[in-house]
Parts: sequence; C-alpha cells; structure tokens
Amino acid sequence: MSEILQLKRKATEIRMELLKMIYESGAGHTGGSLSITDILTVLYYKIMNIDPTNPTWEHRDRYVQSKGHAVESYWAILADKGFFQKEELKTFSQYNSRLIGHPNNKVPGVEMNTGALGHGLSISVGMALAAKMDGKSYKVYTLMGDGEQAEGSVWEGAMAASQYKLDNLVAIIDRNNLQITGNTEDVMSIEPLGSKWRSFGWEVVEVDGNDIEQLVHTFSKLPQTVGKPTMVIANTVKGKGISIAENQVGWHHRVPTKEEYELAVEELSQQLEVLV
Repeated sequence: MSEILQLKRKATEIRMELLKMIYESGAGHTGGSLSITDILTVLYYKIMNIDPTNPTWEHRDRYVQSKGHAVESYWAILADKGFFQKEELKTFSQYNSRLIGHPNNKVPGVEMNTGALGHGLSISVGMALAAKMDGKSYKVYTLMGDGEQAEGSVWEGAMAASQYKLDNLVAIIDRNNLQITGNTEDVMSIEPLGSKWRSFGWEVVEVDGNDIEQLVHTFSKLPQTVGKPTMVIANTVKGKGISIAENQVGWHHRVPTKEEYELAVEELSQQLEVLV
C-alpha cells in the first residue's frame, strides 16, 4: 500500500473515531473537526518531528491548535499516536476528564491551552522566535479557522512573524467558508485573504486542504522562502467525509442522532473499503 493511500485510510479512521467521541459524549464541534482531519493527519503521520514517548523533547516540532474548538480530531490523533491511552477517549467532555472541548496542556502532546480565538498565532510566533534565539531547528505549526481571521490579534501576530523573519513558522487556515453563524463572507468578509497575508510579509500557498497528496507535497517543501513565515490557505469542506454534514453550517456544533450516526459510520466504512 502506498504512503498516500495509508494516510487516506488513517484520515478516514480518525473521522470515525472523532464521530464516535462526539456521538457518545453528546457534545462536540463536528463540522470543523472533520474539515481539518486531513491536515492533522499529514502533519502528525508524515511531516512533524515528534516523539510520543517523550512529549517534552526539546527538539520536537511544535503544534498549536488555535482553532481550539475543533479538538476532537486532535484528541483522536494524539491517542492513536500513543501520547495517551485510546481508552481515555471515552471520557471526552465528561466530568473531571482531561479531554475537554478545547486543547488542554495537561494532556501529553498539547503545547498550549487554546480556546479563545485569535491567540494561537501570537503564541506560535513566540515559540518560533525562541527557536531562532536558541539556535534550535524545530518548526512551529499553528492551525486557525477562517472565521478566526476577524480577530485583531491574528494580524498583530502576522506583523511580528514577518518582522522577525520567522521562516520556521507555518500557519494554516482551515478555509471551509463557514463559521457558527453563517458564511464567513456574510458574517465578516476576509477576502482577498491571500493578498492580505502577502501584504503582511508572508509567503502564501493555497492548497486543497482535503487532498492528502497535495498536503504532503506542500508541507514537505516548507519554508517556501527563506526569511519569511509561510501561510498555507487550506481550502476545505466543512463536515468533510459525511455527506449529510458537508457544507452545512448547522453542523458547526451539532451531535448526530442515532440514525445520522449510523448512516455516517456506514459511509465512512464504505470509504475504507475503497482505500485498499
């Protein structure tokens, strides 16, 4: 089996796991977690230099999920990679669980608590700047939502990253065009998105964020330009992989019914059967 096919299978398995977490817990952000699954799969199973047996290894690449509410795919991947036992996924969003609805750095593999949107990029700028000052070679990756681009702190971080020439910093925007209250261009228009980031001194790459092969090709060639931070605008489908949820704003924060869950599991199972 080719590496790309293996990654596609893994992404589908992660989708099944995160959907199970949401259904059984009765809570979660379904649409955005599904849209970012391919991105996280490529980062964690192909690109990032990490060691689950030593989560605080000083030379590890850092990942900050600024889009903290889409945590279900993140938890599923950290468990699958061995940062903690998979059995703990059953406690998602339960009383006294470490696996709450946003990233929590009591969990091995999580660099920073995130939840309030707009903070992840500035945190990542600090991490990337520290690496430069300390002469370390690790990279810092951060994933933001497209609705999050309305936060002013995002653009403060953007200016700082360019100012300090942080070519060890990679930011990703999950460009699925939907946020909790509607289409991003209706709620708070962010286009022309690529031009805005270029004007802030970033190298910008646009990809299909649900195409595993494109993602591998793009992330394997970073940084795009020495002396510049890189912005990857990942065009995705909200609810990707489950037809009843795809491009539906109502699935931003929604738990599937029993019937919907069974239909989704069947659909993902069929996808796995093809990926052999």
